[in-house]
Amino acid sequence: MAKFVFVTGGVVSSIGKGIVAASLGRLLKSRDYSVSILKLDPYINVDPGTMSPFQHGEVFVTADGAETDLDLGHYERFTDTLMSRLNSVTTGSIYQAVLNKERRGDYMGGTVQVIPHITNEIKERIHRVAKNTNPDVVITEIGGTVGDIESLPFLEAIRQFRKDVGRNNVLYMHVTLLPWIPSAGEMKTKPTQHSVKELRSIGIQPDILVCRCDRPLQPGIKEKLSEFCDVPVESVITSPDANSIYEVPLILEQEGLANQSLDLLQLPQREPDLSQWQTLVERMHRPIHQVEIAIVGKYIRLSDAYLSVVEGLRHAAIALGSEFNIRWVSSEDIETEGAEKFLAGANAIIVPGGFGIRGVDGKVAAIEYARTQKIPFLGLCLGMQCSVIEWAQNIALLEDAHSAEFVPNARNPVINLLPEQQDVVDLGGTMRLGMCPCRILPNTLAASLYEEEVIYERHRHRYEFNNAYRNLLLDTGYMISGTSPDGRLVEIIEYPDHPFFLATQFHPEFSSRPSTPHPLFKGFVQAAIEQCQSEDAISPTNASIIQQSPVQVS
Repeated sequence: MAKFVFVTGGVVSSIGKGIVAASLGRLLKSRDYSVSILKLDPYINVDPGTMSPFQHGEVFVTADGAETDLDLGHYERFTDTLMSRLNSVTTGSIYQAVLNKERRGDYMGGTVQVIPHITNEIKERIHRVAKNTNPDVVITEIGGTVGDIESLPFLEAIRQFRKDVGRNNVLYMHVTLLPWIPSAGEMKTKPTQHSVKELRSIGIQPDILVCRCDRPLQPGIKEKLSEFCDVPVESVITSPDANSIYEVPLILEQEGLANQSLDLLQLPQREPDLSQWQTLVERMHRPIHQVEIAIVGKYIRLSDAYLSVVEGLRHAAIALGSEFNIRWVSSEDIETEGAEKFLAGANAIIVPGGFGIRGVDGKVAAIEYARTQKIPFLGLCLGMQCSVIEWAQNIALLEDAHSAEFVPNARNPVINLLPEQQDVVDLGGTMRLGMCPCRILPNTLAASLYEEEVIYERHRHRYEFNNAYRNLLLDTGYMISGTSPDGRLVEIIEYPDHPFFLATQFHPEFSSRPSTPHPLFKGFVQAAIEQCQSEDAISPTNASIIQQSPVQVS
């Protein structure tokens, strides 16, 4: 039978519950325990697929095509374990399921209530993960903070869980904030005390406290929290701010989080093997190269909107012994002031995915700049579609070439819907989502990077390359280096007469891992390093590197 860990948060949101859950998963895996992690999100949306990136950050897509919270990306990257649609649960999906059952008559005419119907559905979702993936430990993160009215059904469900499966099979972990008050010169425990009091008022006594702070704890803080929160002092875990999220598992290992969790769950203690993770962190602190990469998007006010892209770059940079500075560039600014002003001097350019026409012409201009200036370029999803538009406009000279998504009456819609999608009205869950195969053309850049004939990548898009223009674009020098196995769908395009110019209809960033960087990102960062070295752009006196600020993630 699986053991269950429930991670709650208190005092403030964005405190790092997802990173704590993912780190615990990493520590348990290092001890040869299998884990699965799921997120219970209290918002009423069925999933985050139709939510603005400014509201929710990036939408992470699982291999089976679920649009999920970005924390599932952390779960996958830290544990190197595939998540699925089972690992993402929202209030909207719970109520939708319960109402569907009520309409079918499953409740035999009974009154449908939060308790037991909603809470039973929540518990069933947790059990479903344990049944379908058969892990040793199921870690469940509850979104929001204790005291939120939206979270109450989830908290009630996990309260009942210990009674259902047995006291020694459940562990409650509470992540909370210890703020430093400069005027008092003290770290205050009162917010944590109140948060635990709120949790206990609904029947949950935390077994472990994970205390987020921006500095080492002052003497006596752990003892005080132990006394007031009724938690053994060895179960009060310090989680200070770190320069990188990848340092967090090592910090929590030193604090004894995994050992305490195993003891409380009555699982055997095993010797951890964190050598690979330790090496990864050490490489981060000893870079050989320094490069600057421009990310051209329209959600740059919230960097979490491109979280997996940044992490994909980081994984590649670590593997190549490089440190990178991200130059965030608004595609709307390029539209008004030109590409050169914002992109000159960058060692490489990425145009990531997105939706809606705002800023698209700026992305097209950025791609033209990368192509004509021979700057390494990587396009992702919409980035590929914009590169097709750019080529059609500037090389193929197709008048009014654009995407039908943005210009429905375009004379030359080089990006268009597939015939079977023409009548789709709903936005949520109607795209090409999840893992799909792609056949790689030999003797191409893509083939040299993947070193495989058929690869599998994750998609999240609705519009496709318009095959009516395929031959015309090929005749002008473009190369289609990856297609669906039947050759119908264009997946990868590249421009051979360029140091590195490649764009994909899929999202390779979702498959990158700290220990196994994605080959496209690795090739792209390598091209950026070579570009930097060829221009002699980086020196000890003119290096432009952003010092990483302490990580704060939700």
